[in-house]
Amino acid sequence: MRLSAPAAVAIAAAMVILLAPALWNGFPLLFYDTGAFIDQALTGKFMPERSVFYAWFIRPLMPQWSLWTVVVVQAAITAWVLWILVRVVAPRLGPVAFVAIVLATAIATGMPWYVGQVLPDFLSPLLILAIYLLGFKGRDLRPVEQVFLFAVAVLAITAHASHIGLSVGLAGIVGAAQILFRWRRIEGASVRPSAALPALAIAASLATLVASNYVRTGEAFLSKSGPAFVFGRLVQDGIAQRLLDDTCPQSGYRLCAYKTNLTRSADDWLWKWETPFWKLGGFEGMAAESTRMILDSIKRYPMLHLVTAGRATAEQFVTFRTGDGLHYHEHPTDWTVKELLPGQYRAYKAAWQQQSEFLSFDPLNLLHVPVGILSLLAGLSCCWCACRRSCSADPCALPVFLLLALLGNAFICGALSNPHDRYQSRVLWTLSFSLVVLAAGRRENVKVG
Repeated sequence: MRLSAPAAVAIAAAMVILLAPALWNGFPLLFYDTGAFIDQALTGKFMPERSVFYAWFIRPLMPQWSLWTVVVVQAAITAWVLWILVRVVAPRLGPVAFVAIVLATAIATGMPWYVGQVLPDFLSPLLILAIYLLGFKGRDLRPVEQVFLFAVAVLAITAHASHIGLSVGLAGIVGAAQILFRWRRIEGASVRPSAALPALAIAASLATLVASNYVRTGEAFLSKSGPAFVFGRLVQDGIAQRLLDDTCPQSGYRLCAYKTNLTRSADDWLWKWETPFWKLGGFEGMAAESTRMILDSIKRYPMLHLVTAGRATAEQFVTFRTGDGLHYHEHPTDWTVKELLPGQYRAYKAAWQQQSEFLSFDPLNLLHVPVGILSLLAGLSCCWCACRRSCSADPCALPVFLLLALLGNAFICGALSNPHDRYQSRVLWTLSFSLVVLAAGRRENVKVG
C-alpha cells in the first residue's frame, strides 16, 4: 500500500506539529528515566526496573549520534496511527481536516510533549488506539495497517511493565464486547469486535518478554520491578508501617529493623539511595520480601487495601496536568549525556529545558486541564447514551472504550504504583482527539446526507 501524496503531506505536517515542543526546546525533551534507557541502549546493561525493549527500539536509531532521530521516528509512528484512526472512524475527513485536528489537539492537550520525549511514554496512548483498531475495526484495516498496528501494540506492551496489565484489560473489553454482540445478535454496526488480534499481540509480547529475560539472566520472568512499585504505594499509604508495627519482630521481616525509619513517599522510597529499600538490595534484593509483605497485608487488611486502592485510582483519574517531570534533571541525566553522548552535550546544555527560565506549564494547564475535564465529561455522556440506547453503538464505541482505558490506566498507575500527573496526561489526549474526530466526521456525514 502506498500513501497518496495528500496523505503523505498530511502525515508529515502532523509530525512537525507533534515535534513542536522539542523543536522549540532546541533538543529532544528528556525525563529522569531517559538516561537509564540510553545507558541500556548503548551499554547493554540489565536494569530490573526498566524494560530493555524501548532501549532496543532506540538503539538502531543511533542515539549516540543524535537523539533527534528517536523523536522523529516517534512522531512518524504517532502520526500514522492517528491517520489510520481518522481514516477508519471518520472516512469523509480529508487531509486538511486531519492536520487541523492534530494541531488543535496539540495546542489543547499534552500530546506533543510526550511524543517529543525520549521515553516509552509516547507508546501508552498508541497501545490503547492500536488495540481499539485491531479489536473493533480490524475488518476496515488494510493488511499493512494491521501489521503496523500489531507491531506498535507488541512494542508498547514490551516497552513498559504497566502496559502489560493495561493491554490485558483492553483485550478483555474487546472480548466482552464480542460476546455481547453475539449474544444480542447485533447486526449492521460498523464496529465488529474481535479479540483475536489483541490477544495474539499480548501472547507474542509476553512470550518475547519471558524469552528475552531468560536469555539475558537465566531466569524466566515478566518483570522484577512490579512488587517494588506496589510496595512503594503501601509505604506511602501507611499500610507497610502498620504491618510492621503489628507483626515485628515475630514476622521476621528484614524491614523490622527499619520500621521507625520508613519514608511516607513512594518516590522517596524507590529513588533515594539512603532508604531501607536500597540498603536491603533494591529491586532484586527486596523483591521476595516485598511480595510477601504485600500478600500478608492483603490478608490482614483487605478493606484498607480496597479503600486506599480506590482512593489512589480516583486521584489518578483526575490528575493530568501537563509538564510533570519536565524540569531540568541535573542528576543523572547530565552524567548520561556527558559520558555517553559527548557530541550532543553542548546542544543539550543549551536547550531551554536545562535553563532556569524554562517554560512554566501553569499557563498551558489553564487550557489543558479544562479541556481534559470537558473530554472526560463528554466521554461519560457517551457512556450514558450507550446505556440508555439513545445513541447508536457506532459513535459511542470509541469514546466508551477510551474512557474505560483511562479508568484502567488510573487503576494500574494509581493503585499499583502511585498517582502522578504524567501517567494520565500521556493518555488522556486520545479521548480529546477522538471526540473531535467523531464530531467532525458526523458533521461531514450530515453535509453529504
